[in-house]
Amino acid sequence: MTTLALHAPLVAPAARRSLTHTLALALVWLTVASGAVVFSEPAVIDVLTMGLLALLPVVGLVSVTPALLVLLAAMLVAAAAAFIAATGAIDIGAAVSHTSVSLYLYAATFVFAAFVAKRPGPHARLILGAYLWAATAAALAGIAGYLDLVSGAHELLTRWGRAAGFFKDPNVFGSFLVPAFVFALSRLTGRPQRRRALPLLVLLVLGLAILLSFSRGAWLNLGVAAGVYALLSFATAPTNRTRLKVAALGVAGAATLGALLVAALQFDEVANLFDERAALMQSYDEGPEGRFGGQERAARLIVQYPLGIGAQQFVPHHHHEEPHNVYLAMFLNAGWLGGLIFLGLVGTTAAHGFRHAFTRAAAQPLFLVAYACFLGNMVEGLIVDIDHWRHFYLLLALVWGNMLARREAQA
Repeated sequence: MTTLALHAPLVAPAARRSLTHTLALALVWLTVASGAVVFSEPAVIDVLTMGLLALLPVVGLVSVTPALLVLLAAMLVAAAAAFIAATGAIDIGAAVSHTSVSLYLYAATFVFAAFVAKRPGPHARLILGAYLWAATAAALAGIAGYLDLVSGAHELLTRWGRAAGFFKDPNVFGSFLVPAFVFALSRLTGRPQRRRALPLLVLLVLGLAILLSFSRGAWLNLGVAAGVYALLSFATAPTNRTRLKVAALGVAGAATLGALLVAALQFDEVANLFDERAALMQSYDEGPEGRFGGQERAARLIVQYPLGIGAQQFVPHHHHEEPHNVYLAMFLNAGWLGGLIFLGLVGTTAAHGFRHAFTRAAAQPLFLVAYACFLGNMVEGLIVDIDHWRHFYLLLALVWGNMLARREAQA
């Protein structure tokens, strides 16, 4: 009786779901799906998310645990440190505006994590399913724009000759597609061969769009996320037969991506841009005014200003471009306190997530997807500023929501 009562909130039958809960779940799906269109800020996803921040707790679709409150407290302290840094900024308005968006993203992370913790399996599946639809639509738009399949599509859906879909930046576009790619990959392993055609087609579309984004960060992100997912899936597989299936699908997936790359490189425009972007070092990376020179300058400012210089102050007053390293950027934006909290949050998520990956649970396959993609973003953060990427915080919420729901069930 005790066990049944303990697990009841996590496995409440669908028959008990009220119309209000059904509409709330539909709004969650719509909110995540709207993340495919981020031409401007605030985007549609931001407006809908603000509604969810109030709605989900009111209708009882969240599970707030003490550990989740600690997570929220840490993020709020980081936000407070950033506001303190903003008081010393040259352009206080820009710093406060940027930090306010960060505060909104922290609140969204908390609520989405509590939503997943309520019912980790169904709620994580709902989010990832909506994400897959959004990413597929964005990928098709990016491919259509790159190939100029519709009049005016190239001007609207590409940036600097690279596919961007409904995003302002090809780097964000390419990285946004990675979690959907890994989720589609995960759906191959659990389906019979006759039902793999659709996920495989989605994988090809997403893979081509990521390639056409010509984002080195997105390529790195994909390699890390897919590799970690494959290794963890192999290590946590319940049977050797499943391990063999995972290995076979991994080899087949790598071969398919290789064939897709070879086919795309037959076009001169793609081949030339790929050769340029695939180089480890670019001309704008080197020298005192290059990417690495900017990072050295950022490091000196971090030492010089323990409270930070404030968000959005590095480019107009110290260097011509961002530091392209989220960890340096957080120290600049929020001082040593905010930077250390961000490092601690990322490190804690990676460490506890790895341990949780080997915990048997119904939502384990979904957790592996979110965790592998979180690590991909964490690595990409070394070369890109990801502190305002919405999908990064959504992955963070998925990881923590799963971990804390499992802890609650075992308490």
